[in-house]
Amino acid sequence: MDPFDLSGRIAIVTGGNGGLGLGMARGLAQAGAAIAIAARDAAKSEKAAAALNSEGFRCRHYTLQASSKASCTKMVEAVAGDFGRCDILINNAGTTRRKRPEQITEDDWREVLDVNLSGAMFCAQAAYPHMKAAGRGKIINIGSMYSLFGAPLVAPYAASKGGLVALTRSLAAAWAADNIQVNAILPGWINSDLTRSAREQIEGLNGIVMSRTPAGRWGEPSDLAGAAVFLSSAASDFITGVALPVDGGFSARG
Repeated sequence: MDPFDLSGRIAIVTGGNGGLGLGMARGLAQAGAAIAIAARDAAKSEKAAAALNSEGFRCRHYTLQASSKASCTKMVEAVAGDFGRCDILINNAGTTRRKRPEQITEDDWREVLDVNLSGAMFCAQAAYPHMKAAGRGKIINIGSMYSLFGAPLVAPYAASKGGLVALTRSLAAAWAADNIQVNAILPGWINSDLTRSAREQIEGLNGIVMSRTPAGRWGEPSDLAGAAVFLSSAASDFITGVALPVDGGFSARG
């Protein structure tokens, strides 16, 4: 038996309609999972789901406002109703506001924390009873290098991603007895719409990333697929509460 085989598993990927989320969704689909893309932009989600279906995978899309507990619950229940269960949840939906801390408004702060941190908690809460009833489950929270480091323009984002690692460990401790493993992936600098805008806004960012990353390149969304498949599969059944950097060595370098 292949411990990495996800055949017959149902995976929810929030924010799975592009960038890192779509890269992980495609990786899980290639390993055999059926995919539920959950995101705010319905048109973008429809396009992503159509692309996966055209590649021979099984995928449906669902509307999600991650900052709303009601929306998270509705989405998970819809997936469980359509597919029969929920085996894997990847909490990838996220947003940011790039401002100095003294310029952050209350709305800026709440939006980033609500989407990045509260949304992960709400989706995990909604998925938990389905996973418990099935006797197994995998939850993967997508953190960031800013789960480990700080920077002048990302205070709310860094706070949310640091909190996500702490939440990961707490859920792991709470749900291990239910055979639910909860882990985090901490992406490094990956080519995406989010990081492309960062390079436009932050002078010299590309040079900083290239000089500090031992792999000598930016990552691609597909670089996260292997870690996502591993942490979604039976190969990681005795691993829980871990925060795994996927960063080309960025966090290993002092």
